[in-house]
Amino acid sequence: MKLSWRVILLWTLPALVIGFFFWQGAFSPVAADMSRNTASTRMTYGRFLEYLAADRVTSVDLYEGGRTAIVEAVDPELDNRVQRLRVDLPGNAPDLVARLRSEGISFDSHPPRNDGAIWGLLGNLIFPVLLIGGLFFLFRRSSNVPGGPGQAMNFGKSKARFQMEAKTGVMFDDVAGIEEAKEELQEVVTFLKKPERFTAVGAKIPKGVLLIGPPGTGKTLLAKAIAGEAGVPFFSISGSEFVEMFVGVGASRVRDLFKKAKENAPCIIFIDEIDAVGRQRGAGIGGGNDEREQTLNQLLTEMDGFEGNTGIIIIAATNRPDVLDSALLRPGRFDRQVSVDPPDIKGRLEVLEVHARNKKIAQEVSLEAIARRTPGFTGADLANLLNEAAILTARRRKEAITMLEIDDAVDRVVAGMEGTPLVDSKSKRLIAYHELGHAIVGTLLKAHDPVQKVTLIPRGQAQGLTWFTPNEEQGLISRSQLMARITGALGGRAAEHVIFGDAEVTTGAGNDLQQVTNMARQMVTRFGMSDLGPLSLESQQGEVFLGRDWMSRSEYSDEIAARIDAQVRTIVEHCYDDSRRIIRDNRAVIDRLVDLLIEKETIDGEEFRQIVAEYAEVPEKEQYVPQL
Repeated sequence: MKLSWRVILLWTLPALVIGFFFWQGAFSPVAADMSRNTASTRMTYGRFLEYLAADRVTSVDLYEGGRTAIVEAVDPELDNRVQRLRVDLPGNAPDLVARLRSEGISFDSHPPRNDGAIWGLLGNLIFPVLLIGGLFFLFRRSSNVPGGPGQAMNFGKSKARFQMEAKTGVMFDDVAGIEEAKEELQEVVTFLKKPERFTAVGAKIPKGVLLIGPPGTGKTLLAKAIAGEAGVPFFSISGSEFVEMFVGVGASRVRDLFKKAKENAPCIIFIDEIDAVGRQRGAGIGGGNDEREQTLNQLLTEMDGFEGNTGIIIIAATNRPDVLDSALLRPGRFDRQVSVDPPDIKGRLEVLEVHARNKKIAQEVSLEAIARRTPGFTGADLANLLNEAAILTARRRKEAITMLEIDDAVDRVVAGMEGTPLVDSKSKRLIAYHELGHAIVGTLLKAHDPVQKVTLIPRGQAQGLTWFTPNEEQGLISRSQLMARITGALGGRAAEHVIFGDAEVTTGAGNDLQQVTNMARQMVTRFGMSDLGPLSLESQQGEVFLGRDWMSRSEYSDEIAARIDAQVRTIVEHCYDDSRRIIRDNRAVIDRLVDLLIEKETIDGEEFRQIVAEYAEVPEKEQYVPQL
């Protein structure tokens, strides 16, 4: 077991104290002088006088001012051998020296040394010195413990992690699916490595780059790639680490961070989740000296204030750009705002190829097919997808990942963990009619997305699911598409109403009705797709942020509000009537599909459309076919 020097010191301090007092008492100069003449046998003063009268004493050494004597005497009982004896002399024996002189006995007097006061002073000082030294080392030890009492003077220091050359293990080749963002940031790396290429034509390096995008799109991964590529000092910190419970700590940490950065310029500072400290100022209720606002003010000053900073590039990431202060976003602070969006099908294929490098995937698995099936997935979602597929492969004791594990992993990521299938009962048949209501309405409407599969296997909170494959490049949505989505979402409720009657309608359509109401209201209030005309009556607002939007104000009169409610109801009722009509007209194919679904529990989209085509004309849907 390896002991630290502090532990050894704590054990040796008591030993040193005890040893010192023992040395002072037993090995002082007086005691050391006596130790050379100490006799092992004592003699009484009376016997000493008898030896003196019998001429047996050969020499006498007097110590301690004549109170102790070491006597060398001849003992006849020991064959006249000389023996050293110690004698305690009485204080009232002044004639002893005269008698020794008259008898011709060799004697010597050893006067006491006058250094007892010095040793007494040192003895009194040694314990306080050792105590203070021990406390000092204990304080030093506690100061290295995170959150210890020694950290009291370090609150104002920056908590940024600093690396002279950040070896993150991530390069630009490891970042896929966001090529536009990579190009923007590669210029920053090039400027740090070869600044003369830009300064020759009068270009200046951007002071700040703000990465904006939904969670999981790769903003932090890009920052790691910049750190790995640049080869310059790299500071990384989270926005929440600036603000503490103590007033002024955040601003002090900002000053300390930029002070260190200026000492190591050129360098990069990466602030993750900058919205924690960069939110809009003046939004608090009641005003006051907001600690977060003071931290933001200091950050604004350091980024582009009176002094400014030279050779420091700030890269920040956030998924809430709407709450950031406008002074933070202006040129001169964050000159560039790089949007990191979810990848398209080509980007998803590149991301899948990166994450499939260290996984055993069967030959028949097509990454292109996976990319086509996962529209809207971010890089983190795709990484989680392949990881879940690998976990399922290991659980099923297979040697490689197959398409079956990929399909199950997609379902698990989107809808949740697979539950226990229902037994053949009335509840299972009702759920089958509900899900097939969604599927049949979506299939027979031209503007609706095609059906991918219908299943009765429970996942998450859903007892059954109907999957649709959305169009890939669907940036704009037409009125007919919105009406088709509302009609398809009401298909499950319409099937329950037509097949089982109004009294048997269940709560299974609760989530569908919420989506339907939201889409219909947006058609009326935001997109101008109603009889009220092309008016935007409601703005798209996020959550309540501090004091902003605390008191929601109405942007229209009560009369317009009543007309909005009427229009929403008209749209929903019209779509609901269409759903019930489609269910009634296709009752035969629905009954056949219900029996097949209860037997197989899952019907894929191609088989579903083939069966429906035997009973009704399936409209040909317009699908976007991406070029890989």
